[in-house]
Amino acid sequence: MRAHLNALIAGAVAAILSAGAADAACTPRGAGNGLGLARIVDIDTASGPLYGDITKQPHQVDFLQPKEVVLTFDDGPMPWITRSILDTLDAHCTKATFFSVGRMAIAYPDVVREIQHRGHTLGTHTWSHPMNLRQMPLEQSSAEIERGFAAVAAAAGAPIAPFFRFPGLSDSGAMLAHLQKRGIATFTVDVVSNDSFIPSPERLARETIAKVEARQGGIVLFHDIKAVTAKALPFILAELQVRGYRVVHMTSKRPFAPDPRFSAEFVAKMAQAETNKRVKMLPFFGSVGPEHVAKETGTPVVALVPAASTFAANSAAGGARVTRDRSGRAVVALSQPTGWTTTVRRSQRLRREPIL
Repeated sequence: MRAHLNALIAGAVAAILSAGAADAACTPRGAGNGLGLARIVDIDTASGPLYGDITKQPHQVDFLQPKEVVLTFDDGPMPWITRSILDTLDAHCTKATFFSVGRMAIAYPDVVREIQHRGHTLGTHTWSHPMNLRQMPLEQSSAEIERGFAAVAAAAGAPIAPFFRFPGLSDSGAMLAHLQKRGIATFTVDVVSNDSFIPSPERLARETIAKVEARQGGIVLFHDIKAVTAKALPFILAELQVRGYRVVHMTSKRPFAPDPRFSAEFVAKMAQAETNKRVKMLPFFGSVGPEHVAKETGTPVVALVPAASTFAANSAAGGARVTRDRSGRAVVALSQPTGWTTTVRRSQRLRREPIL
């Protein structure tokens, strides 16, 4: 696998550097130009559906066919990483769904707008990414979710999708019932890349491909705040193409209407930010791709209208449980046998290294 990935480097880097020329050459299925899109799944979220295998809650039947993947990115935007990921997706003429954190969106609204401008779907991931969301009183956790939607929508300056993902995949029946009432679709995952814990791009690419192969596709979780993800993504997409995988893009039938109680706060913040612009943090790797990708034509669109599930307020919660290690650090472990773990530590200064 190592030799094969090394052999892909030249082609992957060349694909990114030639993304400007690829802009006009994008075709529905990426003929001769990356992965492209197999189809678009347009989801009616009125019933508040839940998608993805890593949960104990009642969830919808998988809408993906064998060897189809959905690309998703959490926790951003982070300008110098998110933009590199966007350039790689452009080079492959393909699309993804970004579950942005409200506080990050307010900090970097230009990047939020760029995500939508390049044709990707924008969902949310709470206001502040609390890992104890499930332990909060419902009124507090619901406000955290609603503030996230209001913040991302205000940063985008345009309608966003009623798509949501729980931090740490820590869902509960009560919160899912709230999301259902609001007509919001929730997405857990099928494949966890573990990009939070793998420092090597080569290893991340190898292990992600192995997990996708083991399941023959699925909803794949990445983070657009991890430099290793931006570095590994060209190799991952190139290898998926070689192995015959296809990308499915998720869109929503209708836009989300944020709670007006929270919208006013963030609209005012964005107006103030426009008036008092600060010096912005610039991508340290430079600009290597087009500013947008021409809209694709001819991509098949499938309308999805899921039936409503019943989420019990006192049902066993899926997602994460919080424990402490010997040093006192909080360790958030997914309660699924096939799940993932993460360690919440004090943030460290990000070392700015070039992203290829």
